[in-house]
Amino acid sequence: MLLLMRGSGYRRLTSKLPFPNIGLPTWRVPHQHGTRYGLWQAGRAGPRRLSTPVELHPQYQSRKRVVGWWLAGCCGMVAGSVLLGGVTRLTESGLSMTKWHVIKGMRPPRSQKEWEEEFERYKQFPEYKQVHQDLTLAGFKKIFYMEYAHRMWGRAIGLVFAVPAAYFWGKGWVGKSLKPRLVLYTGLILFQGLLGWWMVRSGLKEKPSPTEVPRVSQYRLAAHLGTALLLYSSMLYSSLGLLLPPKISKTPSARLSSLRHWAHGSVAIAFITALSGAFVAGLDAGLVYNSFPKMAGKWVPEDIAAMKPKMKNIFENPTTVQFDHRLLGTTTLAFILGTWAMARGVALAPRARLAVNCLAGMAFLQVGLGVATLLWYVPTPLAASHQSGSVALLSFGLWLMHELRKTIPKL
Repeated sequence: MLLLMRGSGYRRLTSKLPFPNIGLPTWRVPHQHGTRYGLWQAGRAGPRRLSTPVELHPQYQSRKRVVGWWLAGCCGMVAGSVLLGGVTRLTESGLSMTKWHVIKGMRPPRSQKEWEEEFERYKQFPEYKQVHQDLTLAGFKKIFYMEYAHRMWGRAIGLVFAVPAAYFWGKGWVGKSLKPRLVLYTGLILFQGLLGWWMVRSGLKEKPSPTEVPRVSQYRLAAHLGTALLLYSSMLYSSLGLLLPPKISKTPSARLSSLRHWAHGSVAIAFITALSGAFVAGLDAGLVYNSFPKMAGKWVPEDIAAMKPKMKNIFENPTTVQFDHRLLGTTTLAFILGTWAMARGVALAPRARLAVNCLAGMAFLQVGLGVATLLWYVPTPLAASHQSGSVALLSFGLWLMHELRKTIPKL
């Protein structure tokens, strides 16, 4: 006879309580450390557990890995979108598609007539008039296909996420802790697509000054990149929780607790620095002072506060934006090195030790890439590598955060 413990007695179960994570028939039993799931049988000595804990069940573990690898794949596609978007901007391809439509936008021009019509439409906008007047139809096709690939990649992310998400949800593989995150990811993916077009529209408008270079708003570019990094970070952290259960320390210490705070701080400052890079890109601020560590022989350039009111300089003055990004980059490196130094005195699991070492190594590499990009006047391969480096740095920080978790995450 199957029983459910309640208080000091037992109550016979009249119905099954299906465990939503794996779809197996299980029964919930109160326990001193929280509710436990499993099959129990009444006996003279009390109820006896018949099954292993659900968390250890092979079917649960298998489905946990499937969902984890799916999230990891989506996460990788988001990282690819960030890289592709950076190259699209660096090659000045982002404004080549002047229309946006969810369905019709999936079909590129095919005939010569359609290409000529698309090119003529592009000629009506500021970028052609002020920057690309010598552009041929063959050259237009190249930048068009770059932006087209970026948009189609975004739609592919939505498809690869939505279809398996609906399947896993319908099969009951998604538990209470993961459901709100899947809803959040859905919203962020949809929002990201709208943000992308909102950003492009800002670059299609006529500028107040005829000498002003047509470009997208740096504020909208930062919002677009920030949303992508937020989606990437959340997906990566969730997938790590499902694929790599952390080794929980049995002897917590104040130093370990401080290291957790430093790891969180490293991720936060790396995120902010990456976001400041969007302002550098949006204003082409990487081209104003191409020397390091000083800027034209000075630690603080003269035109750092040229705009009025003063607050505008932080987000709209290319000199100030580059100065801030330099400062944030070196601060990020110093903070991460402080995290690495603190970890030296803490007994960490091998994987956690590897994560903190990778984080420190990547911080050095990222600063090196940034300096090289600056000194060589922002060549596309180096600039794209620097942007990818920011994603890698953020990833190592999230990995370290995961390895220092206090509890093992569940579906």
